[in-house]
Amino acid sequence: MFDAPLTTALVVAAAFFGAALNAAAGGGSFLTLPALIYAGIPPVAANATGTTALLPGYLASTWGFREDLGPPRALGMTALMLACLVGGGVGAGLLIATSNQAFRALVPWLLLFATALFAFGPTLLRLIGRHPEQHATRLQALTGIFAVSVYGGYFNGGLGVLLLALLTLIGETHLNRMNALKNAVSAVLTLFAVGIYAAAGTVRWGWVALMLPAVLLGGYAGARLARRIPRDVMRWSIVAIGLVMSALFFR
Repeated sequence: MFDAPLTTALVVAAAFFGAALNAAAGGGSFLTLPALIYAGIPPVAANATGTTALLPGYLASTWGFREDLGPPRALGMTALMLACLVGGGVGAGLLIATSNQAFRALVPWLLLFATALFAFGPTLLRLIGRHPEQHATRLQALTGIFAVSVYGGYFNGGLGVLLLALLTLIGETHLNRMNALKNAVSAVLTLFAVGIYAAAGTVRWGWVALMLPAVLLGGYAGARLARRIPRDVMRWSIVAIGLVMSALFFR
């Protein structure tokens, strides 16, 4: 499996820098998915394997924000977690049901969509924040959490931006609380999705084991560097990476 040292090194590097990006701002799958596909893993398995390898970062982030975690304004924590569990499961099921050929055709569009979220996410959040009185109802909040979780179970790229936008619509205004909820939802839906990937035999565990030390080191390094690198520089760097990867997959 690891008989090509340069390819193996590329995947390890993608795991390190992907985890660093996730810790700092998001967008780790922009690196891990293309690297795993380049390593010869079929696209669906590459997506499932990359998501599995990056899962510890979501769990660690949730623990780090545990003091700020609480139910959102529009619905209770039980309803929130049920919606994200069901949505993540549906998304994972859709991924497994998608053929490698179809998913390979979708990859550049998914990357481009996630890149657009990173590029225009702050503008979207500002536009939503200008109308704080227009909050979602309980049903709308549950529907939104479910829909975003389906996307997260299918393809993780840009999930954080979507969740922050949705939480703003629900009526959340405290940034630390929003980040805590974003991380918790991401962790729960991804954990459940990974369980489904694993049950279906889609995860390449050898690659996950290879990537995991790099993910842990990258997550720590990214968290430290995020304090020193201006947020706009980080965001536009992620946008540039996303555009390059999208262009490569459109070829």
